[in-house]
Formats: sequence, structure tokens, C-alpha cells
Amino acid sequence: MLLVIVAAGTWYYLSHRAPGAGETIPIYYTKLDGKTLAEMRVSMRPRQPDESAVERLHNVVLYAAVQALAGPPNDVQAIRFPPGTRVLEASVTGSTATLDLSKNLEQQAGGTFGENGEFKALVYTITGIEGIDAVQILVEGNRLETLPGGNFELDQPLHRSDW
Repeated sequence: MLLVIVAAGTWYYLSHRAPGAGETIPIYYTKLDGKTLAEMRVSMRPRQPDESAVERLHNVVLYAAVQALAGPPNDVQAIRFPPGTRVLEASVTGSTATLDLSKNLEQQAGGTFGENGEFKALVYTITGIEGIDAVQILVEGNRLETLPGGNFELDQPLHRSDW
């Protein structure tokens, strides 16, 4: 009888607590060598009772993208997105996340090396989300062939295998 009461109490507690409470996701950043990825974990808010699976995926992708653009704390040496770069919109179609980023993105001072480092970290962060395999980058709503430096192609979705 005691076992049944404990089992029922455990079931009730686990089924009625806030879904996703205490959940964290990895946010990647590229170290200054341009090759090494490091990870920091950020907390997610609990899933809201009226939040559908589609809405949750959108919200997780948007939050992860914002965190990836912000990067690690300032005292951590890492390749960073240009100051002021923002996520204007995020959407998910199938297994591809589309991120619309602000034009500040085009001000990367590190050339191909910097672009490679920042996008590697962003793609690893977003494709680390269950159900996302690729990331399409837009700049101010437009699909660009490359950034102004002309070395990093953005006209097709990016995958982890690109690095």
C-alpha cells in the first residue's frame, strides 16, 4: 500500500510541475583560434501551458539565436558578431531555421576568419535544438550570396557539416 501511495505521489508531482523547469540549452562560441568551439549553457523559461509545440520551437530558436549573437561574457575571449547585430525575426520551416539578422552583421572586421567563426558558433547553437538541421541566414529580410567581403556564402542553408 505504501508503494502505491509513493508511486501515485511521484506521478502527480512529475505530471503537474511546470514543463521544462530547470531546462538549459547550449550556446556555442568560437575561440580566437577560429577552430575551437566552446559552450556555455543558458536557462530556458518553462514551457507555458498554452504554448504549442510549434510556438515552443520558434521561441527556443529565437532565444538561442539572440543568446548566440550576444556571445559569452565580455571577459571571455571569443570571435564575436559585430556590435549592434540583432535577430530581427526567426522562423522554422521543416528542419530549417531561418534567422533574419540586422545589417550590422555586414560590419565584421575579421574578414572570412571572423565570419567563419561567428557563423560556426551560430549554426552549432541552432542545430543543437532538436528538430533543426540547417540555418538559413537573411540580412534585413534579404537572402545574400555573400557578406560584403564576398568570401562567406549565405545563399544556401548552413549545416554543421559545413565546418
